[in-house]
Amino acid sequence: MHVRRFAVPAALLLATAAVPALAQPPQPAPTAAAAAAKPRYGDFGLDLAAMDTSVKPGDSFWHYVNGNWDKRTEIAADRTSAGVGVLLADEAERQVRTIVEDLARDPAKSGAIGRQVGDFYASWMDQKAIDARGTAPLKPWLARVDAVRNRGDLIRLFATQGYTAPVGLGILPDPADPTRYIAAAGQAGLGLPNRDYYLLPGAKYDAIRAAYRTYVVQMQTLAGIPDAEAKADRIIALETALAKVQWAPERQRDIKQVYNPMNRAQLAELAPQFEWPAYLQASGLGNVDTVIAAEKSAISDTGKMLDSVPLSTWKEYLAFHFIRTHATFLPTAFDEANFAFYGKTLRGQPQQRDRWKRGVQLINDALGEAVGRIYVERHYPPESDRQMAELIRNLRAGLEARIAASPWMDDATKAQAKAKLAAFDPRIGHPVKYIDYSALKVDRNDLLGNAVRSEDFEWKLQLDRLGKPVDRSLWDMTPQTVNAYYNPLMNQITFPAAILQPPYFDPRADPAVNYGAIGAIIGHEIGHGFDDQGRQFDPSGKLRDWWTPASGAQFEARAGRFGKQYDSYEPITGTHINGKLTMGENIGDLGGLEMAYAAYRRYVAEHGEPPVIGGLTGDQRFFIAYGQSWRSKVREGALRERLLADPHSPPEYRVDGVVRNVDAWYKAFDVKPGDKLYLPPEERVHIW
Repeated sequence: MHVRRFAVPAALLLATAAVPALAQPPQPAPTAAAAAAKPRYGDFGLDLAAMDTSVKPGDSFWHYVNGNWDKRTEIAADRTSAGVGVLLADEAERQVRTIVEDLARDPAKSGAIGRQVGDFYASWMDQKAIDARGTAPLKPWLARVDAVRNRGDLIRLFATQGYTAPVGLGILPDPADPTRYIAAAGQAGLGLPNRDYYLLPGAKYDAIRAAYRTYVVQMQTLAGIPDAEAKADRIIALETALAKVQWAPERQRDIKQVYNPMNRAQLAELAPQFEWPAYLQASGLGNVDTVIAAEKSAISDTGKMLDSVPLSTWKEYLAFHFIRTHATFLPTAFDEANFAFYGKTLRGQPQQRDRWKRGVQLINDALGEAVGRIYVERHYPPESDRQMAELIRNLRAGLEARIAASPWMDDATKAQAKAKLAAFDPRIGHPVKYIDYSALKVDRNDLLGNAVRSEDFEWKLQLDRLGKPVDRSLWDMTPQTVNAYYNPLMNQITFPAAILQPPYFDPRADPAVNYGAIGAIIGHEIGHGFDDQGRQFDPSGKLRDWWTPASGAQFEARAGRFGKQYDSYEPITGTHINGKLTMGENIGDLGGLEMAYAAYRRYVAEHGEPPVIGGLTGDQRFFIAYGQSWRSKVREGALRERLLADPHSPPEYRVDGVVRNVDAWYKAFDVKPGDKLYLPPEERVHIW
């Protein structure tokens, strides 16, 4: 579903794990009853059959621990990737389907929310009725575009939910005072994933751009819009002009560049063409005096296009993007054309997902917390809370010890870092209160209307919060999401219920396996508070430089060396990892693994050195579990998109790029000079 949101600068985005595959988390010692049963993987929690021991650990650790799995595993036709995380997401999807269909089956018993869920899902699943209605549901929305007569009308439509704007508006906690909300404006409005797809040379990108033009023509033709070829050329020319002035993703990560609060007079000076009083008023922000102008030059240059580009072209742009962003809610021909470009051509996905699966995702997007409440009741044991709390305590203690022993931080900065660590707010499983969806109107016979009204509902939720103290209890993921995140503005780490179930929580697994797998993921999220972005926020989430110049310089030097390592990796011929774009996630991975290992050694100190199991030492099991936690493979098209736009490195490099900097890994696997991953001690990067 197209939920209207502005393009939040990467420096203010949640730092997620983006988990493609995980194993089991660290646990307290298992009970006798639990120990009597076998873990889900093998005899002690590792999938030994997945390993390819013909590969030297020091040459490619990812292939050593996952090589046989990689050889025998095919990506499902309706997926762009494969891995344990995909299997778990599929499991959560089936569980949510049961909930949705239960609610739909007996709405009288399940009350108002049951009727909303049931009617929304039914409006999606009734494909025959959608096809029978044809383009009739679309016409009123396109008529609003036709009715635009001047720039003021255009600006008001930019502000209307459902329509695409080249500069979008959003609401977030103020980095300068995270106890209050503030409005923000940022670059937006492209049909391709980001600016690079319009600008990079080469046959591959030429082919993508040609396919995109065909798609633009096709969507307009299906909607009955005349002269689609010429309009497609003008729309793409406009988007290309937007792409040329938009900031690169790595630049958006710099909080010092994107945090630009401006009053109305300053906004008018920056980009008067946006007629800010009218734009803000139409967006529901009429009482707002200050707005963060994220990418200043992009906003200014985009404003100039309102002068230079004819109003008629902007209308063509608006009409096309309304169709594009709502294509899945229109007749089959629209849906299939949309998938043919974005799924097959762009991401290499051969087959559209089953309709019920997409319907479950739709409900998760539109009514996710209502379904999540039931999901938690059915699938989240309260015991998980206790175990996760203990895990997090161990990981925090591990990082605190590493901070204290850091050879490059001075005492003043160490004290501030410890204060931030102590202030971490972990949230586990589910929110303490859930969103009330009663104001969302759902019509069983109006799928497109349901989708747009859901977008409007989400925006009004944000508007309702503006002017009130920031609500720290809000969640940015549903309980049924297989992922986790860190929010730098709240100094919070959040682990939804779906990530905290088998095979994640398996008290029967070997502790070394548990610490190496989700222990490193927990550490990853904690570590985001100290990555190149997170370190700029203090214990309360306020943007504040708490570093001494000397320690700050040491951090920058180490991070720079780490970034250069990733710049050298080339997952696709001719396309390298962007070390600056992925810096925060790479630091999170490295810090998370170092933190988890420190926590594991604390566990060993308390419980004694573990025995050799299956010919593997405890330390070996720890690192193998980490490597298997990133057991994932990705289609080339989807991988290309990630390399250009995603702050996460590909899974293989989240293993090999990390372990080669960890001294304990060298000792565990006797990695020597001459091995492909070997780095001399002086070239290994140690940050946290």
